[in-house]
Amino acid sequence: MEKLKMHSISKVDDNIEKIGNLFPNCVTEAKVDGKLTKVVDFDKLKQELSDFVVEGRDERYQFTWPDKKQSILLANAPIAKTLRPCVAESVDFDSTQNLYIEGDNLDVLKLLQETYLGKVKMIYIDPPYNTGNDFVYEDDFAQNTGDYLANSGQFDEEGNKMVPNPETNGRFHTDWLNMIYPRLKLAKDLLSEDGVIFISIDDGEIGNLRKVCDEIYGTNNFLANLIWEKKYTVANDAKFFSDNHDHILCYSKNISNFSIGRLPRSEAMNAAYKNPDKHIKGVWKSTPLHAKSGSAESANFTYVFKNGVVFSPPSGTFSRYSAETFKRLDAQDEIWFGKDGMAVPSRKTFLCDLKNEGVVPRTIIQFTAGGHNHEAVEELKSLLDVNVFTNPKPTKLIKLLATIANLNNNSIILDFFSGSATTAHAVMKLNAEDGGNRKFIMVQIPESTDEKSEAYKAGYPNICEIGKERIRRAGKKIKEDNPEAANDLDTGFRVLKLASTNMKDVFYTPEDTNISMFSDLTDNIKADRSPEDLLFQVMLDLGVLLSSKIETSTIDGKNVFRVADGFLMACFDKGLSDATITAIAKMKPYYFVIRDHSMATDAVAANFDQIFAAYSPDTVRKVL
Repeated sequence: MEKLKMHSISKVDDNIEKIGNLFPNCVTEAKVDGKLTKVVDFDKLKQELSDFVVEGRDERYQFTWPDKKQSILLANAPIAKTLRPCVAESVDFDSTQNLYIEGDNLDVLKLLQETYLGKVKMIYIDPPYNTGNDFVYEDDFAQNTGDYLANSGQFDEEGNKMVPNPETNGRFHTDWLNMIYPRLKLAKDLLSEDGVIFISIDDGEIGNLRKVCDEIYGTNNFLANLIWEKKYTVANDAKFFSDNHDHILCYSKNISNFSIGRLPRSEAMNAAYKNPDKHIKGVWKSTPLHAKSGSAESANFTYVFKNGVVFSPPSGTFSRYSAETFKRLDAQDEIWFGKDGMAVPSRKTFLCDLKNEGVVPRTIIQFTAGGHNHEAVEELKSLLDVNVFTNPKPTKLIKLLATIANLNNNSIILDFFSGSATTAHAVMKLNAEDGGNRKFIMVQIPESTDEKSEAYKAGYPNICEIGKERIRRAGKKIKEDNPEAANDLDTGFRVLKLASTNMKDVFYTPEDTNISMFSDLTDNIKADRSPEDLLFQVMLDLGVLLSSKIETSTIDGKNVFRVADGFLMACFDKGLSDATITAIAKMKPYYFVIRDHSMATDAVAANFDQIFAAYSPDTVRKVL
């Protein structure tokens, strides 16, 4: 239930609302006494009420909002966090190349910067649409500590806060922009030079999102605003229009390096090709010889075919082909003059020449090609037995976008608003269909499910549990449906969870220090952290893929990790001897990492560098 206001209405707010109804461009968001609220831009209001130019600040094109500078700083600020492996919740932990990461995606994207810089071919995200009911991630730079804690909301285990964003909030657009901007900024760096990002959004923030992406990715890298037909039925109870579509903004990392993938031809398309003249190349369809654009020469072009028919492009159009091309097509009987031989000439476009090219994607994705909301709900429900998620996306849509992204068989696909993990499901389906080895990285904050919801009742306390279980069941079904390829399909995933750094906080002022603390300060690693925890933080720091093969062995009684076929070796046990160090040095890893004070004796520490100098001088040695 909503609380009573217990005070009279604000006439100022009422007047601002009236002005906003008349002149919506004159109402904006600004800080007043340290708080963001809706205010009137009086310079714009003066201009709206004047029939002459009102002198004021110099005009210039810009896109800004309160806290934008802090939002940029937030994207660049370092964090002291790590990712901890969770083998128990993973599937095929030792062999899979897929990742499921739990935690605030802003922090996760920061942690992935070193390791996955320029390695992701496709990003798809379905962020909160800012409808007022969706949760948005509230980053603490936006408010002082008191205000931040005063607003009741939900926290995950790491203290990340998610709050509803009603339209009555003076920060309605500001909060959403501050949430999306740093995340998209970090995501750009993860894309490969031929990579592409797809972002689903509705009409509410499409204008702002387009401007954000233009600023981050560049207007020259804008590819399309795809319109997806998410519903095929009409909502007759709609107040004005039946909302049947979503937008999917599409940007490349570098448009000069991006090559779009073409979609497969349908049977209906192929049925339009006939062969009335029994041509040796098979069925064909006539296409015009003129185009809407071209040079002045092609506009005045004239060609006489061997049967005497003269071709000149119609007024306002241009010839598609040169005289040399016309001569070749005429000689090969690839010009159609109609059944009577005297019709306006056209080219015979043969199906055999097009089958391998595919079809250029259209900006409108009909539900027959990209699926629809009801299909997505039923798809998820068939796996989990109950309806546990609101508005999931269909795998058909993600597969379509993956085709447009022109993925290769080893591409990495990232979704950092993973939700129900549709993207992971779609990637596994694609691999099953064509034998590919594409890898997915799913990132999702563990947002709690409502205790009254079907999801909670079914045993899913947060969204991450829904996503992980979906991948488990979908992977199992895909293998059952493709028994001949089951052994080669990677339907597993490593679960990693965002956590504070493995290192102890050892920053104390003299007055806060006492002698009883000294013994605790001899080890800089937190007591509850395992060697596996340390290994994954090292992998992040050194840029080693988190999906890399990890082997463990025992050398002279010590546990040793061998990662990526020996690219990285690490031992976090204490009491290392010369024998252990020598055996590892002889394996010649590129990196070798140990923890501080792990040598058995001072003599071993003194011999450490000499041993590596003798057996593997090029190994880069690191100490935690």
